[in-house]
Amino acid sequence: MRITVLAGGVGGARFLQGVRAYAAGLPGSEVTAIINTGDDVTLHGLRICPDLDSVMYTLAGAVDTERGWGREGETWRIMDELVEYGAEPTWFALGDLDIATHLVRTQMLAAGYPLSDVTAALCQRWQTGIRLLPMTDERCETHVVISEDDSRRAIHFQEWWVRHRAGIPALDFVQVGLDSARPAAGVLAAIAEADLVLIAPSNPVVSINTILSVPGIREALRSGPAPVVGLSPIIGGAPVRGMADACLPVLGVQTSAAGVAGLYGARSAGGVLDGWLVHTGDTVQLPGLPVLARDLLMTSPEATAAMVADAVRLAGR
Repeated sequence: MRITVLAGGVGGARFLQGVRAYAAGLPGSEVTAIINTGDDVTLHGLRICPDLDSVMYTLAGAVDTERGWGREGETWRIMDELVEYGAEPTWFALGDLDIATHLVRTQMLAAGYPLSDVTAALCQRWQTGIRLLPMTDERCETHVVISEDDSRRAIHFQEWWVRHRAGIPALDFVQVGLDSARPAAGVLAAIAEADLVLIAPSNPVVSINTILSVPGIREALRSGPAPVVGLSPIIGGAPVRGMADACLPVLGVQTSAAGVAGLYGARSAGGVLDGWLVHTGDTVQLPGLPVLARDLLMTSPEATAAMVADAVRLAGR
């Protein structure tokens, strides 16, 4: 079975552990993950891809499990020295081991390699067991429109989330560079050749909707032969982690499993979903969309693999 997953961030990384565990029981299966790059940012001259790195480190067993991001066994001497110099931004912590990844990425990008090739090269070091593709090779960044002193301005998503902890109300999300972006090499083929497409329980606004908004990706899902099954990131009206509840209202979407299902839409009504998994106790009624309720807490890769098995059954595969 060929499985393609749309994912972003810590939740997407944990979900992909379960997809990999499920695929391991099917000889010859292949898993490709299309990862959000709207969170990418350049700091201290380094190109940082938080979602790609979180997925890569998690699948390699090298992530700091307490924080959910960054490297295990990390040290912070370089960041401490940057703070002593007063080199901004001081609110975005870069660990010594993590900086090595950003240095290699930045050097390869400067040499003219596309991000998809750079990601493949980095994964050679980590042996993730899953092919990782950025959603686009073009530079695309999510900015957040806020209001301060009766004036509107845009700040990078990382500043809004890391520095301000989403404490400043967002008025809008703007993906700079998205209109001219194209799917990265291999993305459209991964969708067209898949037997099943899964939408991970990642942030539906700044991760999944950003991927879907890359010109060509939403259309590829709608016209592709593979069923598309999503898993709700909202349980009992709240995200398990992250700040989807600070993002969904900006789009006028209710923070609920039903609200996110409506955001993605049923394929039969012009959306992308052919099936939707929700947590036990949540209900969704969307015309043309089969829904299955089950435990969606990702307590282990094995528990998550069981969710994937249910998604496969819901898709009729």
